[in-house]
Amino acid sequence: MRAKLSVVIPTLNAAEALPACLGALMEGVEAGLIRELVISDGGSRDATLPIAEEAGAVQVSGPASRGGQLRRGAAAAEGDWLLFLHADSRLPAGWAGLVTEHMETGLPAYFRLKFDVSGAAPVAVAGWANVRSRVFRLPYGDQGLLISRREYRAIGGYADIPLMEDVAMSRALKGRLRMLPAALTTSAARYRRDGWLRRGLRNLSLLLRYFAGVDPDRLVRRY
Repeated sequence: MRAKLSVVIPTLNAAEALPACLGALMEGVEAGLIRELVISDGGSRDATLPIAEEAGAVQVSGPASRGGQLRRGAAAAEGDWLLFLHADSRLPAGWAGLVTEHMETGLPAYFRLKFDVSGAAPVAVAGWANVRSRVFRLPYGDQGLLISRREYRAIGGYADIPLMEDVAMSRALKGRLRMLPAALTTSAARYRRDGWLRRGLRNLSLLLRYFAGVDPDRLVRRY
């Protein structure tokens, strides 16, 4: 019996972060859960693609647009279930068992969020993200997405947009999303660069503008 899960990761010059992301996937390989790894690249000029090749990944390429990359990656995947991850995120220990158990429900799911640095600001920002996800069923892509291929196709898949593809997906799932009882660790690099408050407010502003109907092609210039 073939493994059920295809892992899809969009990349763009992700050589620094990708090895840790791939390392955490080994648990799923050893458990016989992962059927394939799909790297959907947007034109990397660093060592991203050699790293993907060494890992035995299926590689697809196209324009650098996260929604488009996710969509192309899903089209190349063959598993009954899809797990979408960002290249700078790491799955927690024990994730394979949680995912295997959850797939029995048939429902789409995501992980809690935490950052790869400690402190009051990271805890507060991650805490807000987890509240937003649970209350509004609105997780972002850095929390991962586990979804059956059947449901993914039924809702039309990821929108080919450069930003807010994760929000569009969450809204399309209409409250069916469930939070898995484990935290996915993601990079705090953008927050550390821009400042925790400034980046948090910018993300909120982008979300509100998207809800107000602003084109994602305009929003991505502010991201």
